[in-house]
Amino acid sequence: MQPLLFVALLGLAQEPPLQVPPPTPAAPAPAPESPKAAAPAAPAPAAPGRPAAQVQPPAPATAETPLSFYAANLPYAWDRVIPLAITVDGLKVSSIFFNRREVRPGFFNLLKGAEFGTRAQVEVTNTGKYPKVPGFAVAVLDKDGRLLGVASGGTKFGTIKPGETETFDLNFTQVKERLASGDRFYLAIELRN
Repeated sequence: MQPLLFVALLGLAQEPPLQVPPPTPAAPAPAPESPKAAAPAAPAPAAPGRPAAQVQPPAPATAETPLSFYAANLPYAWDRVIPLAITVDGLKVSSIFFNRREVRPGFFNLLKGAEFGTRAQVEVTNTGKYPKVPGFAVAVLDKDGRLLGVASGGTKFGTIKPGETETFDLNFTQVKERLASGDRFYLAIELRN
């Protein structure tokens, strides 16, 4: 009972959302401004009982280098290695493999046939001079363009050092039962040093 009372009081303590005033009826079009000095727009009047909103100028562009990015639409195959020849800023993606993780016969007979999820497995090699931190996303579509499943993953701790080869499992959850009937897949790679 106390948690419900707390939630109710918390809801009452919040301010209602800001109301956006309706647009004014057909105002004449303003004359074009000269490109020399455009004055900042005056802040809109505040709603009664609310402080006026602060207008901040846009942030200046930073000198940071954007993340390296790659995206492609590729042919799909279920339970077969798909060779790739993708290089993103020194990260070579050599293959991807879509399947269900199952215990193979003879390995642990007690767990024979048990399934441990559905995955896309990506193999990469850092051919660059600096450690890399990749992130991957895949989306599988059927021949009619319907989405059959999505997965994502990448390095969670540490980096891929120069010269290292590593394999990443991208896990499909919830929507995954029709992956074997896929026709195409989208692969996106986002990379940072």
